[in-house]
Amino acid sequence: MIFFVTALLVQFTCAQEQNKNQYVATGDTIQATLYHDNGMVAQTGFYTKANVLDGVWISYDVKGNKTAVASYDNGVKVGTWLFYQGETIKEVSYNKSDITQVKTWTVSNTLVVSNRP
Repeated sequence: MIFFVTALLVQFTCAQEQNKNQYVATGDTIQATLYHDNGMVAQTGFYTKANVLDGVWISYDVKGNKTAVASYDNGVKVGTWLFYQGETIKEVSYNKSDITQVKTWTVSNTLVVSNRP
């Protein structure tokens, strides 16, 4: 019984260590990789050293599918954000955190183009 409990604790501890969020200082920013409870990546992106969102952030669901791509400039929402919802892609344009345009795309088929001979 003690062996069984010890084995469960070791397995639980290893699983918890696998899911720890990672923060790596790179120059003036901190690169973040955040995880879902199942160990899959939830988000990747950057913070400033003042703990403000900056640069490109990408979000994923628990299966690893991309759900959003966002851009920040020192905490301010900027540029074009993409939200993936099944066969639909929403394109939201920001200017200083204000929404300036929203487009919705439906993916009807996918073609792969290659320039390789």
